[in-house]
Amino acid sequence: MHQSTREIRLAQALVESADTLVEGFESAHHLSRIADHCVRLLAARAAGFMLFEEGRTVAVAAGGIRREIALELLRAQHGGGPCLDSYGSGRPVPPVSIGAARAAGRWPEFTERALAQGIATTYAVPLRRHERLLGALNVFGPALPGGSRSEDDSTLRLAQLIADSAALGLENNTLYAQCQSLAGQLQQALSSRVRIEQAKGMLAERWNTPADHAFVALRQYARRHQLPLDRVARAVIDRVADDAGLRREAERADDEGRA
Repeated sequence: MHQSTREIRLAQALVESADTLVEGFESAHHLSRIADHCVRLLAARAAGFMLFEEGRTVAVAAGGIRREIALELLRAQHGGGPCLDSYGSGRPVPPVSIGAARAAGRWPEFTERALAQGIATTYAVPLRRHERLLGALNVFGPALPGGSRSEDDSTLRLAQLIADSAALGLENNTLYAQCQSLAGQLQQALSSRVRIEQAKGMLAERWNTPADHAFVALRQYARRHQLPLDRVARAVIDRVADDAGLRREAERADDEGRA
């Protein structure tokens, strides 16, 4: 790949990794697109991500025209594999020959399936944000990348850069979703307060009573009937409330005030 073309594709991958502040975000679909970039940038046959939560695999995503092969190899790692090793240690798993790993008894199920699919090499890097580990990126190749230690290190650093950017995007989306949820809760609370004030004013005017007494009537009625205060306020505004029941609560409030 021409150097300038590779730089442009890397920039595209990093921008897409960070583009997560959107509605309807799906982490698996997002990571699949990032894995597509990995295949092109890292000269791989396939690539995939595994996401973990409390030590359990919660999602897998793969990219490249051999996506199904990558998904199979990711799922074959329940008994051990590059992703689990990288996630467990928080460090990269350097490029390793599948044949050599098989001969050494390393990751038996994973290496057997990888060889059956024509995968010759693999390596993995952790998907992390600062000290928080989210999962791992696994890359599958036809041959050992490069041929020298420095080239292998460069490949690992590039893979780690993409994984770090993907982790940042995932964390940003989590924070975005939390902010959206909090904003919705605050808006709901504000709207509820406005309705309660409106209902209180309507009752105070209708009964020619202090607004505080009207509010006590609303609150006591809601408690007595085990209803949300906002629901009672809505009924008052919509003029479908139990007016007689509310009046009784207002009279009780008046009696208690005089006592």
